[in-house]
Amino acid sequence: MNFIERMHESLDTAASRPLILEVKGKQLVETTGAQLKQLVLSARGLLAARGIQPGDRVGLIAHNAARWAAADLAILGAGAICVPMYDRQAVNELAGMLSNCDAALVLVDTAKLRDELGAVFHADRIVTFDELFAHAQIATKPRTRSKDDRATMIYTSGTSGEPKGVLYTVENVDFMLAQTLAGIEAMVAPRTGEDRVFHYLPFCFAGSRIQLWSQLARANPLMVSTDLNNLVEELGTAQPNYFLNVPTLLERIKTGVGNKLKERGGIAYKLYSNAVAAYLKPNRSLADKLALAVGERLVFPKIRQQIGKNLEFLICGSAPLSEETQRWFNMIGIPAYQVYGLTETTAIVTMDKKGVARPGYVGRPLDGVQVKISDEGELLVRGPNIFPEYWNRPDATATSLRDGWFHTGDMCELTPDQDLRIVGRLKDLLVPESGHNVAPGPLEEKLANALPGAQVMLVGHARPFLTAIFAGVKDDGAVQAAIDGLNADLPHYRRVRKYYLAPEPFSVENGLLTANQKLKRNAVEKHYASQIEGLYS
Repeated sequence: MNFIERMHESLDTAASRPLILEVKGKQLVETTGAQLKQLVLSARGLLAARGIQPGDRVGLIAHNAARWAAADLAILGAGAICVPMYDRQAVNELAGMLSNCDAALVLVDTAKLRDELGAVFHADRIVTFDELFAHAQIATKPRTRSKDDRATMIYTSGTSGEPKGVLYTVENVDFMLAQTLAGIEAMVAPRTGEDRVFHYLPFCFAGSRIQLWSQLARANPLMVSTDLNNLVEELGTAQPNYFLNVPTLLERIKTGVGNKLKERGGIAYKLYSNAVAAYLKPNRSLADKLALAVGERLVFPKIRQQIGKNLEFLICGSAPLSEETQRWFNMIGIPAYQVYGLTETTAIVTMDKKGVARPGYVGRPLDGVQVKISDEGELLVRGPNIFPEYWNRPDATATSLRDGWFHTGDMCELTPDQDLRIVGRLKDLLVPESGHNVAPGPLEEKLANALPGAQVMLVGHARPFLTAIFAGVKDDGAVQAAIDGLNADLPHYRRVRKYYLAPEPFSVENGLLTANQKLKRNAVEKHYASQIEGLYS
């Protein structure tokens, strides 16, 4: 039984139980397996009426919700290739990707998005959820799929800034779900009931998709955020056992707890500070051990209660989690486990394991996945999780897949125990803490064009947001105007938040340009390290 059949079977297995729970403030809005199945069958009816055939590409652009999951299942069950996209992405970029894959149909959740997208893409191919789920149902089982059939395609950005469609086979996903389900089973505490799982990251991301499919495949309910601006209340309502994160949220939790305790002051903050200082020491004195014991007994349990009384552990991916933050969560008794992977690796290459996770590392390779470090220090990966091809990009496919190995573009270190550390990027692609891929070149070019004579370099890999270093320009007003103009049409993760004006141009002489006038990005970051830290302090 493949993953598509398994998820459809779960709709009957959990017919009377909730499979998706939308978290709306203090309420949980349930969608049972039977209700989800009715939505799927209605969507299948519309797809059939619109002539969707196996192998057709169908776009899916919407907020996370039960109806998102139903649309996804309907597309997969029809034998089509589901192409999910980020609903907060610029409309012109969405249209470009839809044109690239020649989407036969596009499913959107709002009339507003339908109208905006219809102005730049085929309006007759766009269907709203209201129309999709109001259609007459079609009683049919999922189409039979072979292991090599393409099931879904997720777009990612390359260093050129042009999106590339990463295709997954049924076998890719079957392999990955087996790995994630085994990983979950090894991490969770023994229980007789269901896991309480919360999710706030967009389903269109590879890791999110695997999380959704993993829970549906095991017929375990998934609690879905509906308002990212209200995460604190939603987490209080959901009270999860675990959930998937990007580093940004965990950094905010750690900082928020420390700031609140510092503001209150008194004995509680003193006990906390002493315990933290003791925990970080490699060799603890008797006084340190006592301070840590007091923290573990009197302080850390209260912090755990504030963060989530049911939390057993946290999972973090998309970008490296700082060693300090990972140690902090381990210290308070909520282990933070890292996963590492790319869209091309069906989301995961390595995963932390309970009892052997090392802060600063991103886990060990999944069973059945091989890794090695090239002579240039690049991580190469081989296994059943590796995608077969980019959509209509044979040259890019040939560049990334060589001799059976996928070239990740990540500079890494591997210990004898197979613990993996991410050192940096072989390519220029920036991945902020939000987990989005950002190609800096096109943005730098636009800023430079707005400021004649200026040199620009973006910074932001594994950082909370993007910043810029400008050389050859001294006018703060002109720089801010150029940034405001750039940011106006960009999604939040590609906006430049702060900048620094360098006192001298980048040049070959000062070691910041190559002989052919290309930026030495690592050299610039090292040269202005203190100024960059100032932008993020």
